[in-house]
Amino acid sequence: MTTTPLAPASEEALAEIIRDHAARQAPLVIRGGGTRPVGPPVTGETLTTTALAGVTLYEPEALTLVVAAGTPLAEIEALLAEHGQRLAFEPMDHRPLLGSEGVPTIGGVVSANVSGPRRIVAGACRDTLLGARFVSGKGEILKSGGRVMKNVTGYDLARLMAGARGTLGVLTEVSFKVLPAPETEATLVARGHDAHRAVALLSRALGSPWGVTGAAHLPADLAGGMSETRIRLEGREDSVRTRGEKLVRHLGGDWEMVRAEDSVALWREVRDVLPFAGQAEAVWRISLKPTDGPVFLDLLERNGLSHHAFLDWGGGLVWLLVPEGGDAGAALIRDQLAALGGHATLVRASEETRRAVPVFQPEQPRLAALARGLKRRFDPAGILNPGLMEPAAATATEHS
Repeated sequence: MTTTPLAPASEEALAEIIRDHAARQAPLVIRGGGTRPVGPPVTGETLTTTALAGVTLYEPEALTLVVAAGTPLAEIEALLAEHGQRLAFEPMDHRPLLGSEGVPTIGGVVSANVSGPRRIVAGACRDTLLGARFVSGKGEILKSGGRVMKNVTGYDLARLMAGARGTLGVLTEVSFKVLPAPETEATLVARGHDAHRAVALLSRALGSPWGVTGAAHLPADLAGGMSETRIRLEGREDSVRTRGEKLVRHLGGDWEMVRAEDSVALWREVRDVLPFAGQAEAVWRISLKPTDGPVFLDLLERNGLSHHAFLDWGGGLVWLLVPEGGDAGAALIRDQLAALGGHATLVRASEETRRAVPVFQPEQPRLAALARGLKRRFDPAGILNPGLMEPAAATATEHS
């Protein structure tokens, strides 16, 4: 039987619910819009933040936005667009990849620290956070950062919440620095390169003075027959054209310039991992040094792991599709990453696999001890998304 989720309409009502559940040691499953079911299944009474919605403060001149956590992401993006602005970090929409429904909320974006292709220049979601309000697992209303707020307890709490996935507290309000939106964008596309050559080109482009805001590579099997190495430029029309011409001369070779909405579609494909949407296999998100991206794929090939993959962040982000069977390649993937210094998150897999395989990268003992200490400090009864990021099924925060 499906029960109606708890949906408090105020911060005080949320705090009361959490205090009651803490007293009874009754677990809560924390949800925003329910579009990102990443991690092992969690049991408990569902609590959603969707009733905590609305813009608290928006000052376009100051590039400052304060918004309730349950506000739909689409509403925020539409409001910013009206003023020629945008969120800097280009958050991914997980629904195509995960086959999920619902409406993405800004609290869910922050809680998972969702960051897209523009992260290479704009930073991650947590890097644009000015502050946050949240309710801890003890039912305390806490705030950090913001225009007139001060940090408490000695932590940068806003950034601590970004990536904690609701295990330390339930976000109620977040504030951001936003950025002006560009007049246009264009993507330079070169075809036929292997991953090693592509990453060399992407690295040269990112090291150039011409303001690259996207750097990705799709192999032939995911790009319609010929590989595509993609480089994005944004800004005024004349600037994008001039910088694109200079960059082509700098890189050499043949490049096609894809403009405006056609360019937007190329990066939506990368951002939302559309090549892997609608398939049954497991999907991993691998983060490592950009030049190690092709090396990692070579190691998988040599060790016999069947896979499809493409690169974002200049080679530093690998999206990997592997067969669902066994441990979905977890042991081999993490063994190879151990030498390279990267980490892996199992983003999509069956419920059975997500119960058996550590979804998040296992942490070193000292970091794991720190994570446990933070959990005891903010959620001593262990009622917020219990087990979501525990080592037996998953680990602490995604380091991205």
